[in-house]
Amino acid sequence: MAARLKIMPMGGLGEVGKNMMAIEYGRNILVIDAGLMFPESDMLGIDYIIPDWSYLRDKKDRVRAMIITHGHMDHIGALHHFLAEFDVPVYATRLTRGLIEVRLRREHMLEQAELYTFAPGDVLEIGPFTIEPFHVCHSIPDTVGLGITTPAGLIVHSGDFKLDPTPVDGWPTDLAKLAEFRSRGVMVLLSDSTNADQPGTTPSEAVLDDVFRQIMQRSPGRVIIATFASLISRIQQVVDVAAQQERKIAIAGRAMVENTKMARELGYLNIPQGMLLNLQEIKAVPPQQVVIMATGSQGEPMGILNRLATARHRSLRIQQGDTVVVSSHTIPGNEETVHAVINRLYQRGADVYYDPVAQVHVSGHAAQEEQKRLLNVVRPRCFVPIHGELRHLKQHGKLAREVGIPQENIAVVENGYELILDQKRLEVGKRVPGGYVFVEGSLVGETGPAVLDERDKLSQSGFVVAVVHYRRSTGRPVGRPRVITSGFVFAPAANELLSGAERVIRKAAAVQAGTAPEMVEHLVQQALSDFFYQQTRSKPVVIATVLE
Repeated sequence: MAARLKIMPMGGLGEVGKNMMAIEYGRNILVIDAGLMFPESDMLGIDYIIPDWSYLRDKKDRVRAMIITHGHMDHIGALHHFLAEFDVPVYATRLTRGLIEVRLRREHMLEQAELYTFAPGDVLEIGPFTIEPFHVCHSIPDTVGLGITTPAGLIVHSGDFKLDPTPVDGWPTDLAKLAEFRSRGVMVLLSDSTNADQPGTTPSEAVLDDVFRQIMQRSPGRVIIATFASLISRIQQVVDVAAQQERKIAIAGRAMVENTKMARELGYLNIPQGMLLNLQEIKAVPPQQVVIMATGSQGEPMGILNRLATARHRSLRIQQGDTVVVSSHTIPGNEETVHAVINRLYQRGADVYYDPVAQVHVSGHAAQEEQKRLLNVVRPRCFVPIHGELRHLKQHGKLAREVGIPQENIAVVENGYELILDQKRLEVGKRVPGGYVFVEGSLVGETGPAVLDERDKLSQSGFVVAVVHYRRSTGRPVGRPRVITSGFVFAPAANELLSGAERVIRKAAAVQAGTAPEMVEHLVQQALSDFFYQQTRSKPVVIATVLE
């Protein structure tokens, strides 16, 4: 009996970010991408989120390789965590490999990683899989989709794509290769859904050249452009326009500095001789001749833009006449943070351009007409929308029906649902356990929903700690209890409230002789919670500690 082909999405379906997918045939597994996702505003203290790959942990001997489609963090950001558990080779294009090496070097993992380079048009034989990468347009060079031939049929994975007729690197999406896949017969298409709710087509990257030129021409001082550190194409556009306007350029932000250095060495970024200066050298140049590329377009606490907005950068300060351009799409959930940074920049005297005030960013993802065109070029038997929130996946499924894909051959699923394919049908199997894995500093997975729920409660009304000395033999408190508050009330202005709290504690801790301290803690905690709610209509987190 022939082995079954299974597709297991572990990230990116039902959300924007932490993209990861496994293709499984028999005892062979091919993994595509390992990305991270930025935390939502209520995920207090979390740095980022990575996929839950527990499905693979008891199958480590079956994982043959990791294929990376491109170098954005939502596709490579979790790779070092994955390689800490799985000893597998990683395949990527030259630029993507360079970005991976920058990331792994920072995590002190480069020496142990087994990295291989491929180019669009190559053919990779890995176990029972024949992989044919093909070039697609995105907002970073060297992005690929994948044609994966398996014993059960041909899978086409679009990667992140759009059909840009005038891309920055002059290399459009390889529709000829996609048409060739169609001639062979495509069993299933896995296609990027990020902009499935956007009608028409996504604007070309080329439109930004005029926007940047106009901003630089009208700006009386420095122009500070914030974007993602991995947007090499965007950096090249800014460099080209700055050169035309006779401005010097500096790079701010460790990740962007490292990525820029690597991209120049590999030939993916061309900066004219003498144009690139460091942050100290740029101070000697007249402000109207300066452009600074910076990180922090999502309002990240340690990003350059946030540090400029809060005057925490060690050598840069916002000054009158500065123009700040936020050249990225705000990730869902980050709106409040980004808007706060923009407001602070205005307060410090900068003029700020951001979407939708000006078209300072264009998406790297296909809109509806491009998605339908891809479906028509490939004409797959089955279709699975990937990379997007559920609303995007659902809309992409509707587009597939519009171009003639039968409903029974379309699977709109979220992470963890097993997809089983053969030449005749697409079956949605059981859902495996999995969810968010939170990364906080050096902690990976130790912070869970219960901890975040506690932090949320603390953030709303603060906490109160009551320390009580207690004699079990008499069932009475000894001495005066201590009440410690943080984030609840300002103690000097609430002496009467806290004095009342002490009386409540002494009364609650007066119990029958022999009562265990644990029971007294419960009684004190409950009495204090009720007291504070009655007095303030607020519910601080109350912790009671009873010491014998």
